[in-house]
Amino acid sequence: MDKYAVFGNPIKHSKSPAIHTQFAGQFNSVIEYRAILAELPEFEATVTTFFAEGGLGANVTLPFKERAYQLAGQLTERARLAGAVNTLMPQPDGSLLGDNTDGAGLVADLLRHTASLSGTSILLIGAGGAARGCVYPLLQAGAASVVIANRTAEKAQQLAQLFSDYGNVQGVALNEVPVQSYDLVINSTSSSVTGQVPDIDPQHVSTCTLAYDMFYSDQQTAFLAWVATHNAAAQCVDGMGMLVGQAAEAFALWRGQTPEVAPVLNAMKEGSL
Repeated sequence: MDKYAVFGNPIKHSKSPAIHTQFAGQFNSVIEYRAILAELPEFEATVTTFFAEGGLGANVTLPFKERAYQLAGQLTERARLAGAVNTLMPQPDGSLLGDNTDGAGLVADLLRHTASLSGTSILLIGAGGAARGCVYPLLQAGAASVVIANRTAEKAQQLAQLFSDYGNVQGVALNEVPVQSYDLVINSTSSSVTGQVPDIDPQHVSTCTLAYDMFYSDQQTAFLAWVATHNAAAQCVDGMGMLVGQAAEAFALWRGQTPEVAPVLNAMKEGSL
């Protein structure tokens, strides 16, 4: 049986095994997909052993994405720019190909909720790894401008500089966000995990048509609830679709078959997955 896995710490509550099993079922395939807890000092050895024993593909989640980047012998362009790897695949020469499907998962989910990203003005809150993995895919999807706002302005500016050759990207502090009409506001910070909201002026979300939180939960996230109080017309979307979308990208890389996201996403929302 074809073997796949996701590596993380913690990993017990990962939905990846259920998601990929559902994807395989769409093609009448049966795969083995396990969630593997990697001890912090032993990540590289654990992954190497998995592939040595016939593993055909692996996902990597926190806190190992940067270490997976270093482990990969080859990198896709989007992984190189993201500086992190969430998908590994063995190559004929024995090396590992590292990819980052997070940004593609985000873009695919955004396009499920809006006709196009072409010409859009985007406010991206946060300048950590989640943000870095998404700037290039957003620009590739046609975004006219991306303003990266972060608590530490220098980090936002460094991230903007990294992508300056690919489009109009600006980095600013949270309290220095340019006053303009943003079509899309994305929260890439982990603030919603603790029920907090990024410290930005409400005027910056008052005219957006779509607000997106990369975090997801059974209840509306703190960020999306905050947006709704200041912009009742905004479509508010959490990151569940991004999770399923990035998994679909990885599945397609490994098996050359692109699964349908909608049935899996619906099952997750209904609580049956």
